[in-house]
Amino acid sequence: MHKTSATLLIIDDDEVVRASLAAYLEDSGFEVLQASNGLQGLELFQQTSPDLMICDLRMPQVDGLELIRRINALGIEVPVIVVSGAGVMNDAVEALRLGAADYLIKPLEDLAVLEHSVRRALDRYRLRQENQRYREKLEAANRELQASLHLLQEDQNAGRQVQMNMLPVTPWQIDDLNFAHQIIPSLYLSGDFVDYFRIDERRIAFYLADVSGHGASSAFITVLLKFMTTRLLYEWRRAGALLEFKPSDVLGHINRGLINCKLGKHVTMLGGVIDQESGTLTYSIGGHLPLPVIFEKGQARYLEGRGLPVGLFEEAEYGDEIMALPDSFSLTLLSDGILDLLPGDRLKDKELALPQLVSQAGGTLDGLRQVLGLANLGEMPDDIALLVLSRNLA
Repeated sequence: MHKTSATLLIIDDDEVVRASLAAYLEDSGFEVLQASNGLQGLELFQQTSPDLMICDLRMPQVDGLELIRRINALGIEVPVIVVSGAGVMNDAVEALRLGAADYLIKPLEDLAVLEHSVRRALDRYRLRQENQRYREKLEAANRELQASLHLLQEDQNAGRQVQMNMLPVTPWQIDDLNFAHQIIPSLYLSGDFVDYFRIDERRIAFYLADVSGHGASSAFITVLLKFMTTRLLYEWRRAGALLEFKPSDVLGHINRGLINCKLGKHVTMLGGVIDQESGTLTYSIGGHLPLPVIFEKGQARYLEGRGLPVGLFEEAEYGDEIMALPDSFSLTLLSDGILDLLPGDRLKDKELALPQLVSQAGGTLDGLRQVLGLANLGEMPDDIALLVLSRNLA
């Protein structure tokens, strides 16, 4: 007979019954222990920790019900099958209430019934144990997840603080130029970034960047962008090369830096330099849509220009566009997340709508906030960044 790993404890003061049950169950593959009364059975139970207990109901000193109570008091879960000749309904109900797996009536004419009851009780017990272990694993995993989420939240908070501290002051006025921006992240951290700063006594630089993807990894690239532009400005100042601070060179520098870092991220960018002495704007475009929109005399239009995304192609080259700035104007730069807010089903329709909305907004950031309903946005599929620079707007 195939042996099982289960050990059974039979407690019965009737030696003939006990021996017959033991012999049958041993032939069925179980290891069987025997006790002739409740006290002996309790002692043997504590010594051997059997997988299942079969006990008589009516025994001297400690009966079956009391034995179940004492085992329960020990806090040890084990299946118990009560086999009794008393046949009293109240005893059966009480035994099942105390946790007995089954209640069988003597005499057992077919011991296969007992074997079936034993195997069923063991299967149920093993299933409960597996479920308990599964619940414990789930609870442990949930605790680990909660701890990880808490740590992630702390990291997100720290990252958010770093990112916010890197952004320039808004609004910012320098001489007759005004700069203002707003970033609306789709997640807690944004992959969109803007910056503007003075290069020297006559020139001011600005850019808007949209990093591929979302979340912490994309937000990290915005930190890298800030570092690269700041480091480049420092090195050019030290080398006395500020006269050559061209937007196309900056995009090329960032392109090489991102490729060398091998972070699997690329950026679309708009970068510009305003020369206050000559009244000109020099700008370069790195695969960015929508194009910047200039507003003057109540009309808005796109600026021209094109270029490859930054951080994708080693051979990418970027050109500069130069234009004279009107006495009164605004220039609006937006990330492509804004397209989700524009009317129309096709990209072409959305692009046609944008200059009209800028005109309707009077070329100002506050006007765009109202026209686009930025104050009432729900969850957005993409980050949104807006940068508006202006001069002498009424």
